Amino acid sequence: MYKRRWVVLAIFVMYSASNALQWIQYSIIANIVQRYYNITSTWVDWTSMIFMILYIPLIFPASWILDKLGLRIAAISGVLGTCLGAWVKCFSVSPDLFWVGFVGQSIVAASQVFILSLPAKVAAVWFGPDQVSSACSIGVFGNQHHFELTSGWRATQFAAFRDSMKLSKAYRRYVRSSAQAAAIKPGLPMPISP
Repeated sequence: MYKRRWVVLAIFVMYSASNALQWIQYSIIANIVQRYYNITSTWVDWTSMIFMILYIPLIFPASWILDKLGLRIAAISGVLGTCLGAWVKCFSVSPDLFWVGFVGQSIVAASQVFILSLPAKVAAVWFGPDQVSSACSIGVFGNQHHFELTSGWRATQFAAFRDSMKLSKAYRRYVRSSAQAAAIKPGLPMPISP
């Protein structure tokens, strides 16, 4: 077995995470996306649902490509689609171009079908019989635990939190006064959310 198989698996995990991260990219800051693009919450929900909807019809051709054309072509197709979709979304910065972002999100969603089919194949091709199950579970880890692997969502949430906190100086005063009241009168519940 090749020593570089672990590098290949690590690259696949990061590639899988980069696709999965984009799945709920808009949903985690739904209120800000709604305000910025002047759209309803239904459209924000569609940015994540498109992944599940496109998976159903596209898994069959993706599986055929994986079986007939091989691991390399399937992986490259998924990588290029994920990259292309991310670049298309970069052109949706204007508040009237939500549809461009949605097209980019759809391209990334279509690329997901290649990624979700690959962990078992990567494990079978690159690892021996005694390591296949471990390699497969590590490969799935990239898609399932993308939040832990990447910190972009933390930056997005922090920026969204900072934006919403600018809107509510009164809320900060409320929290401060509640904390003071709690210090004076034990047992008073502390506010958890606005």
